[in-house]
Amino acid sequence: MSHERFGLDTALLVVDVQNDFCPGGALAVAGGDAIIPVINAWIPRFATVLASRDWHPPDSVHFTSWPPHCVAGTVGAQFRAGLDTGRFLLILDKGTGDVDDGYSAFEATNENLGNWLRGRDIEQLYICGLATDYCVLRTVLDALRLGFGVTVVRDGIAAVEVNPGDGQRALEAMAAAGALVTGDSRTCCNICNRGQS
Repeated sequence: MSHERFGLDTALLVVDVQNDFCPGGALAVAGGDAIIPVINAWIPRFATVLASRDWHPPDSVHFTSWPPHCVAGTVGAQFRAGLDTGRFLLILDKGTGDVDDGYSAFEATNENLGNWLRGRDIEQLYICGLATDYCVLRTVLDALRLGFGVTVVRDGIAAVEVNPGDGQRALEAMAAAGALVTGDSRTCCNICNRGQS
């Protein structure tokens, strides 16, 4: 990874690095906390750093599909220890109603993320966090649909893999939709580069 700093038109969005999605949590992603040093290394390169979090009510309809997790105000909903939260300019709460899943950070109920970004002339997002095959995927696709440029930080994501291969399929879907993928020291950008076939 190079150590260039990004301009004011670019922000880092950290998706759902919460206790319940890390080892020992209610809906743990294997190696979910291993991405924290990677994310922490990226954070100082941005003037604007945002984070999303699942913030579910205890009776969320979301829990008909998933084990109860990230219930608002619980330890499971807290950001994982070690994550550099001091630079988070905005925390986006999602899945806060009892009738919504809130996969995408753009579904946050405490802020309209698209409007917030446009109001600050932010055009590009670097996205990392958990889980590749659900909340990261939905956030990336929504960002692209709304006209933002998106780069996925490959070393800064991990998949829950309900079905084997879900993480890779999610990466391919994000690339096919127009996202760039970077930050993997082994394959840097081999998933997709905009404009290549």
